[in-house]
Amino acid sequence: MPITFYGHRFSAYCQKALVAFYEHGVDYTLRAIDFENPEILSEFEDVWRLKRMPAIIDDGRTLVESTIIIEYIDVRYNSGHHLIPQDPEIALETRFMDRFFDNYVSTPQMTVVFDVLREQPDRDPYGVNKAIELLETSYGWLNDKMASRHWAAGDDFTLADCAAGPALFYAHWTHPIDRKYSHLHAYRDRLMERPSFARCIEEARPYRHLFPLEVVHMD
Repeated sequence: MPITFYGHRFSAYCQKALVAFYEHGVDYTLRAIDFENPEILSEFEDVWRLKRMPAIIDDGRTLVESTIIIEYIDVRYNSGHHLIPQDPEIALETRFMDRFFDNYVSTPQMTVVFDVLREQPDRDPYGVNKAIELLETSYGWLNDKMASRHWAAGDDFTLADCAAGPALFYAHWTHPIDRKYSHLHAYRDRLMERPSFARCIEEARPYRHLFPLEVVHMD
Protein backbone atom coordinates (compact mmCIF):
# COMPACT_ATOMS: atom_id res chain seq x y z
CA MET A 1 0.00 0.00 0.00
CA PRO A 2 1.16 3.59 -0.63
CA ILE A 3 2.70 5.53 2.22
CA THR A 4 0.34 7.99 3.89
CA PHE A 5 1.93 11.45 3.87
CA TYR A 6 0.61 14.16 6.21
CA GLY A 7 1.64 17.59 5.04
CA HIS A 8 1.09 20.46 2.63
CA ARG A 9 2.62 21.03 -0.79
CA PHE A 10 3.62 24.63 0.03
CA SER A 11 5.54 23.59 3.16
CA ALA A 12 9.34 23.69 2.80
CA TYR A 13 9.89 20.73 5.08
CA CYS A 14 7.25 18.69 3.29
CA GLN A 15 8.92 19.47 -0.02
CA LYS A 16 12.25 18.45 1.46
CA ALA A 17 10.86 14.99 2.26
CA LEU A 18 8.97 14.70 -1.03
CA VAL A 19 12.16 15.29 -3.01
CA ALA A 20 13.41 12.00 -1.58
CA PHE A 21 10.14 10.28 -2.51
CA TYR A 22 10.52 11.48 -6.10
CA GLU A 23 14.22 10.64 -6.28
CA HIS A 24 13.37 7.03 -5.39
CA GLY A 25 10.02 6.83 -7.20
CA VAL A 26 8.06 6.13 -4.02
CA ASP A 27 4.26 6.14 -4.18
CA TYR A 28 2.26 7.95 -1.49
CA THR A 29 -1.18 9.19 -0.59
CA LEU A 30 -1.30 12.81 0.56
CA ARG A 31 -3.41 13.75 3.56
CA ALA A 32 -3.34 17.51 3.04
CA ILE A 33 -3.18 19.51 6.25
CA ASP A 34 -5.68 22.37 6.40
CA PHE A 35 -5.48 24.30 9.68
CA GLU A 36 -9.03 25.51 9.14
CA ASN A 37 -10.32 21.92 9.03
CA PRO A 38 -10.82 20.47 12.53
CA GLU A 39 -11.40 16.96 11.19
CA ILE A 40 -8.01 16.62 9.48
CA LEU A 41 -6.31 18.36 12.41
CA SER A 42 -7.80 15.87 14.83
CA GLU A 43 -6.63 13.00 12.62
CA PHE A 44 -3.18 14.56 12.37
CA GLU A 45 -2.96 15.01 16.15
CA ASP A 46 -3.69 11.30 16.60
CA VAL A 47 -0.73 10.59 14.30
CA TRP A 48 1.67 13.17 15.79
CA ARG A 49 0.62 15.09 18.87
CA LEU A 50 2.83 18.09 18.09
CA LYS A 51 1.10 18.50 14.70
CA ARG A 52 4.30 19.46 12.89
CA MET A 53 4.62 18.58 9.20
CA PRO A 54 5.57 16.24 7.67
CA ALA A 55 4.64 12.89 9.14
CA ILE A 56 4.23 9.58 7.37
CA ILE A 57 2.68 6.20 8.10
CA ASP A 58 4.18 3.21 6.35
CA ASP A 59 3.00 -0.31 7.06
CA GLY A 60 1.66 0.79 10.44
CA ARG A 61 4.82 2.65 11.41
CA THR A 62 4.76 6.41 12.04
CA LEU A 63 7.78 8.57 11.29
CA VAL A 64 8.15 12.33 11.75
CA GLU A 65 10.75 15.01 10.93
CA SER A 66 11.85 15.44 7.33
CA THR A 67 15.45 14.30 7.84
CA ILE A 68 14.37 11.09 9.56
CA ILE A 69 11.76 10.42 6.88
CA ILE A 70 14.39 10.85 4.15
CA GLU A 71 16.80 8.49 5.89
CA TYR A 72 14.01 5.93 6.22
CA ILE A 73 13.01 6.23 2.55
CA ASP A 74 16.65 5.98 1.49
CA VAL A 75 17.05 2.69 3.36
CA ARG A 76 13.71 1.01 2.71
CA TYR A 77 12.91 2.24 -0.79
CA ASN A 78 16.33 2.86 -2.28
CA SER A 79 16.25 2.80 -6.07
CA GLY A 80 20.01 2.60 -6.54
CA HIS A 81 21.16 6.10 -5.67
CA HIS A 82 21.94 6.73 -2.01
CA LEU A 83 20.83 10.05 -0.57
CA ILE A 84 22.92 9.14 2.47
CA PRO A 85 26.35 8.36 0.97
CA GLN A 86 27.94 5.03 1.75
CA ASP A 87 31.29 6.66 2.45
CA PRO A 88 31.14 7.60 6.17
CA GLU A 89 33.13 10.81 5.74
CA ILE A 90 30.88 12.05 2.94
CA ALA A 91 27.83 10.92 4.92
CA LEU A 92 29.01 13.06 7.84
CA GLU A 93 29.40 16.08 5.57
CA THR A 94 25.96 15.37 4.09
CA ARG A 95 24.33 15.36 7.52
CA PHE A 96 26.17 18.53 8.52
CA MET A 97 25.00 20.35 5.40
CA ASP A 98 21.45 19.11 6.02
CA ARG A 99 21.56 20.66 9.49
CA PHE A 100 23.07 23.85 8.05
CA PHE A 101 20.19 24.36 5.63
CA ASP A 102 17.57 23.61 8.27
CA ASN A 103 19.10 25.69 11.07
CA TYR A 104 20.78 28.59 9.28
CA VAL A 105 18.64 29.08 6.18
CA SER A 106 15.15 27.65 6.79
CA THR A 107 14.87 28.71 10.43
CA PRO A 108 15.76 32.41 9.94
CA GLN A 109 13.70 32.49 6.73
CA MET A 110 10.64 31.27 8.59
CA THR A 111 11.33 33.67 11.46
CA VAL A 112 10.86 36.57 9.05
CA VAL A 113 7.73 35.09 7.46
CA PHE A 114 6.03 34.10 10.71
CA ASP A 115 6.63 37.56 12.16
CA VAL A 116 4.57 39.10 9.33
CA LEU A 117 1.69 36.77 10.20
CA ARG A 118 1.50 38.07 13.79
CA GLU A 119 -0.62 40.95 14.99
CA GLN A 120 1.36 44.20 15.07
CA PRO A 121 1.80 44.29 18.89
CA ASP A 122 3.29 40.80 18.85
CA ARG A 123 5.91 41.45 16.18
CA ASP A 124 9.63 41.27 16.92
CA PRO A 125 11.70 43.69 14.80
CA TYR A 126 14.90 42.80 16.66
CA GLY A 127 14.39 39.08 16.02
CA VAL A 128 13.64 39.73 12.35
CA ASN A 129 16.79 41.82 11.92
CA LYS A 130 18.91 39.13 13.54
CA ALA A 131 17.30 36.51 11.28
CA ILE A 132 18.14 38.57 8.19
CA GLU A 133 21.71 39.02 9.41
CA LEU A 134 21.98 35.25 9.82
CA LEU A 135 20.61 34.66 6.33
CA GLU A 136 23.12 37.09 4.84
CA THR A 137 26.00 35.41 6.70
CA SER A 138 24.75 32.00 5.56
CA TYR A 139 24.60 33.18 1.94
CA GLY A 140 28.21 34.28 2.05
CA TRP A 141 29.38 31.05 3.65
CA LEU A 142 27.42 28.95 1.17
CA ASN A 143 28.73 30.93 -1.77
CA ASP A 144 32.30 30.12 -0.73
CA LYS A 145 31.40 26.47 -0.12
CA MET A 146 29.69 26.04 -3.48
CA ALA A 147 32.59 27.54 -5.43
CA SER A 148 34.14 24.07 -5.58
CA ARG A 149 31.05 21.83 -5.38
CA HIS A 150 28.31 20.80 -7.76
CA TRP A 151 25.95 19.58 -5.01
CA ALA A 152 25.90 20.46 -1.33
CA ALA A 153 28.13 17.62 -0.14
CA GLY A 154 30.16 17.07 -3.30
CA ASP A 155 29.53 15.43 -6.65
CA ASP A 156 26.31 13.56 -5.85
CA PHE A 157 22.77 14.69 -5.01
CA THR A 158 22.08 13.83 -1.34
CA LEU A 159 19.94 14.45 1.71
CA ALA A 160 21.63 17.86 1.97
CA ASP A 161 20.27 18.88 -1.42
CA CYS A 162 16.79 17.73 -0.44
CA ALA A 163 17.06 20.28 2.39
CA ALA A 164 18.71 22.95 0.25
CA GLY A 165 16.06 23.11 -2.48
CA PRO A 166 13.10 24.46 -0.51
CA ALA A 167 15.33 26.32 1.96
CA LEU A 168 17.01 28.41 -0.73
CA PHE A 169 13.88 28.67 -2.85
CA TYR A 170 11.91 30.42 -0.10
CA ALA A 171 14.90 32.23 1.39
CA HIS A 172 15.41 34.06 -1.89
CA TRP A 173 11.78 35.19 -1.74
CA THR A 174 12.19 36.37 1.85
CA HIS A 175 15.63 38.00 1.70
CA PRO A 176 16.87 38.05 -1.90
CA ILE A 177 20.27 36.48 -2.52
CA ASP A 178 22.60 39.19 -3.81
CA ARG A 179 23.91 38.60 -7.32
CA LYS A 180 27.45 38.88 -5.98
CA TYR A 181 26.92 35.36 -4.62
CA SER A 182 27.23 33.86 -8.08
CA HIS A 183 28.15 30.34 -6.95
CA LEU A 184 25.12 30.21 -4.66
CA HIS A 185 22.82 31.44 -7.42
CA ALA A 186 24.19 28.81 -9.79
CA TYR A 187 23.58 26.12 -7.17
CA ARG A 188 20.02 27.33 -6.53
CA ASP A 189 19.40 27.20 -10.27
CA ARG A 190 20.66 23.60 -10.41
CA LEU A 191 18.32 22.67 -7.59
CA MET A 192 15.33 24.21 -9.37
CA GLU A 193 16.18 22.23 -12.50
CA ARG A 194 16.47 18.92 -10.65
CA PRO A 195 13.34 16.94 -11.72
CA SER A 196 12.45 15.90 -8.16
CA PHE A 197 12.48 19.47 -6.83
CA ALA A 198 11.05 20.97 -10.01
CA ARG A 199 8.06 18.71 -9.43
CA CYS A 200 7.68 20.10 -5.89
CA ILE A 201 7.80 23.65 -7.23
CA GLU A 202 5.03 22.93 -9.74
CA GLU A 203 2.85 21.11 -7.20
CA ALA A 204 3.14 24.09 -4.83
CA ARG A 205 2.49 26.74 -7.47
CA PRO A 206 -1.31 26.97 -6.83
CA TYR A 207 -0.59 27.95 -3.22
CA ARG A 208 1.77 30.87 -3.84
CA HIS A 209 -0.88 33.34 -2.75
CA LEU A 210 -0.36 32.03 0.80
CA PHE A 211 3.11 33.60 0.98
CA PRO A 212 2.65 36.73 3.12
CA LEU A 213 5.54 38.84 1.80
CA GLU A 214 5.63 40.83 -1.42
CA VAL A 215 7.98 39.11 -3.84
CA VAL A 216 9.18 40.78 -7.03
CA HIS A 217 10.25 37.57 -8.79
CA MET A 218 8.64 34.32 -7.66
CA ASP A 219 11.02 32.15 -9.66
